[in-house]
Amino acid sequence: MAVIQGDRKTFYQLLVNTLLVSVINYTVWFAITFYVYVETRSVFATGVVAGIFLVMTALTGIWFGSLVDHYPKKTVMQVSAATSFALYAVAFVVYQAAPAGSFTDPTSGTLWTLIVLLMFGVIAGNVRTIALPTLVTALIAEETRDRANGLVGTTSGVSFLVTSVISGVLVAIDGMFWVLVLALVVLVAAVLHLAVVPVPHRAAAPADGVLDPQDGTTAVDSKRRVDLRGTLRVIGEVPGLSALILFSAFNNFLGGAFMALMDAYGLSLVSVQTWGLLWGLLSTGFIVGGLLIARTGLSRNPVRLLLLINVVLWTVTMLFPLRASIILLAVGMYAYMLLVPYAEAAEQTILQKVVPYERQGRVFGFAQSVEQAASPLTAFLISPIAQFVFIPFMTDGAGARTIGGWFGTGPDRGLALVFVLTGILGLIATILALRSRPYRRLSHRYTAGPATAPPEPSQPELSPVDG
Repeated sequence: MAVIQGDRKTFYQLLVNTLLVSVINYTVWFAITFYVYVETRSVFATGVVAGIFLVMTALTGIWFGSLVDHYPKKTVMQVSAATSFALYAVAFVVYQAAPAGSFTDPTSGTLWTLIVLLMFGVIAGNVRTIALPTLVTALIAEETRDRANGLVGTTSGVSFLVTSVISGVLVAIDGMFWVLVLALVVLVAAVLHLAVVPVPHRAAAPADGVLDPQDGTTAVDSKRRVDLRGTLRVIGEVPGLSALILFSAFNNFLGGAFMALMDAYGLSLVSVQTWGLLWGLLSTGFIVGGLLIARTGLSRNPVRLLLLINVVLWTVTMLFPLRASIILLAVGMYAYMLLVPYAEAAEQTILQKVVPYERQGRVFGFAQSVEQAASPLTAFLISPIAQFVFIPFMTDGAGARTIGGWFGTGPDRGLALVFVLTGILGLIATILALRSRPYRRLSHRYTAGPATAPPEPSQPELSPVDG
């Protein structure tokens, strides 16, 4: 593997800590989705679970980005884990106190109280997805940041691998009980581990005013912590960057169909235990993809690579649902998992180079908010549309009579048709993006523009746990 230049020891410790927290947060997310479907058998309910997650991700991204820029990143990560712990603890009490049969009714107030508490706990962990790319900029030399971003993708893959196996098995054994117990224990361990990791402090460079030596913000920033206007200005000053964020938002708009329907589609083909184990195997694609990036890096033009990867991803999305086959689904999703780290690492590498370091938290947070804002719309809309339109259409409706002879009929074929149509739309959008002027401008800016270097490190950050 190529050597990653920079403060490798701290970077690797942060990866391990992030892995711990990501595993438990993904476990809670997967588990509650599995649990809700198994208990209620409602596609609509699982779609709303995905929608809650995506809505909260969209609403909190800009705020989280401001926290990352204005406060010590280590402190923000610690508070994030503590918040998740508190919400999971309350959810555990609700789960234990609920009367028998409370979770079988998809309209139960107790069920949705549990879901909202758990989703808010998972959302609190999203601060790390914003903080970690900015720490890559601070800790790793520019020439090897793409490889470091690959390792971040590998960490996500390991998280999904462990998560899918754990969540499926634990839900099958005893519902949400052991999921929540494990979550509380792991979060305590993560907080204690991060307390002894010396994260170096990089003072923010002046952007909108005079640098305040007390907190590393500018005079303007101190009065306006979120500073959305300044963030929009920075994005607008980079040719093609707005178009990149909007393109990713459109992709996520289409990807909301995956969030809302994939579990229901998979569980229509196999049992919950098999589906959980299969997701574990599929998640090795994330790991392999991330390791390949860590070894070889990305191309000299990650902007073009990002769009070419999307061409392949949407083609896969069109092909795997053509038959009601768990093998075809597994092959297609493995290819998807293998390539997603390339797309994510490419976008992170682009932003790390073209965005000033002191603004990266806010820009990453803004991008997360905008990109994720589209997915909830799809997640909320596609579940009832699939339930009441596509499933009947392919079960005993016109679709079953027209294409059912070769495509198949039944509820799972209704979900499959949604995936096929999603892939067609995504492929068309990506081809248009490749031929667009904003793509050419951003590509030229990345390859010809100056690199963005973070300020020199000063003292390590001190969290309240450190003293």
